[in-house]
Amino acid sequence: MTFTTGQSIHFFGIISITTIFIRILPFLIFPDHKETPKYITYLGKVFPYATIGMLVVYCLKDISFKAAPFGLPEIISVGVIALLHLWKKNTLLSIGAGTVLYMVLVQLIFI
Repeated sequence: MTFTTGQSIHFFGIISITTIFIRILPFLIFPDHKETPKYITYLGKVFPYATIGMLVVYCLKDISFKAAPFGLPEIISVGVIALLHLWKKNTLLSIGAGTVLYMVLVQLIFI
């Protein structure tokens, strides 16, 4: 399916306006001169951890311990991520290095 030029302009216009609205909405709902509700502050504290937890479960849900390589690339990568994060306390470094290590393991070692 291909779009005409007019359809493309409308499509990207709607996407742009929606994105701008979504970015502005929190400032309209919670202006600086009003105190942020406690439940919003609470959600701001727990959502990052809940999101990371869901991502970990999602990434590890299909591991098969019954067939080769028995989940070894995942286990090794998660271990390296945990150790690196405990050592350096740098999330970007931990996740980046773990991702690169996992890709090396599944592409070159556990073929």
